[in-house]
Amino acid sequence: MSQTILTAQRLTVGYRTGRRSPKVVLHDLTLQLERGTLVCLLGQNGAGKSTLMRTLAAVQKPLAGTVCVGAEDIHRLPISRLARLISIVLTERAQTSLLSVYELVALGRLPYTDWTGRLSAADRAIVEWALESVGATALAERPISELSDGERQKVMIGRALAQETPLIFLDEPTAFLDLPRRVEIMALLRRLAHRTGRAVLLSTHDLDLALRSADRIWLLDGEGGLQAGAPEDLVLNGAFARTFASEGVAFDVTSGTFKLCAEVKGALDVQGNGLRAFWTQRALERAGFVISEQAADIVQVTESSWHWHGASYSSLEALITALRSKNADSA
Repeated sequence: MSQTILTAQRLTVGYRTGRRSPKVVLHDLTLQLERGTLVCLLGQNGAGKSTLMRTLAAVQKPLAGTVCVGAEDIHRLPISRLARLISIVLTERAQTSLLSVYELVALGRLPYTDWTGRLSAADRAIVEWALESVGATALAERPISELSDGERQKVMIGRALAQETPLIFLDEPTAFLDLPRRVEIMALLRRLAHRTGRAVLLSTHDLDLALRSADRIWLLDGEGGLQAGAPEDLVLNGAFARTFASEGVAFDVTSGTFKLCAEVKGALDVQGNGLRAFWTQRALERAGFVISEQAADIVQVTESSWHWHGASYSSLEALITALRSKNADSA
């Protein structure tokens, strides 16, 4: 059986504005989504992430080209059929505060129930499975209004699972979460894609986490095009750095992270091992120092302190203050 679930051919997306020529955002795209993969859609603000997501979800018609799930053109399907193919988790909070967690997840079964919305035993079993899959079984009876942002997002993903679609689209699913919850949600989505065989496509601004979590990345170049590939391929061919190039910020290929381009204050050699040496380098780079083994100026890192120019410092803050003071005196 083919692993490709969604294909887009010669796809151009944008907006029709009355009698004027349409505004093209992305043009002539050929895309495919595979079962069991987590794909992150990345790009700068205004590059077209939301427009592409809406078009792939059949919320917005393309200017040209086709989007098919299997052999079915999604833009020609009735809503009842689409609801069995694509589930969507949006950034905006739905007005569901009066529902319990169980009731919200059960809404995912609506494409399969009759006009009364009554759940069968099979429907209830799927709802319970969805709750368990996202780690929300213990929350089932709680009102949505009492949930944290992270809990709410898990429940919304549970509703998408209960909908039993081969495709799940998510718009900025980690937007309002702190770092531990962002990591947790991305790990959950990756696990669900791999274990359930669904294709999961999400847009995000969380670049570091996308590089670590995604099976593939769709990278909008800001000029109407898109590059697709494994995260590492897009880093190594320079596409990632080019797309997010910005004054004062640079993508560091050696660490896979973005760094501030501070004014260079000098070069330092950091001597020491382990986490303290690693975080010392991070702090000194942020302060504007180039870290080089060839530098004559040396910072020695021990288990309890930092040593520089014959003085001992009990914290990195104290060391950096001393370095800045020396630079000020030399200016």
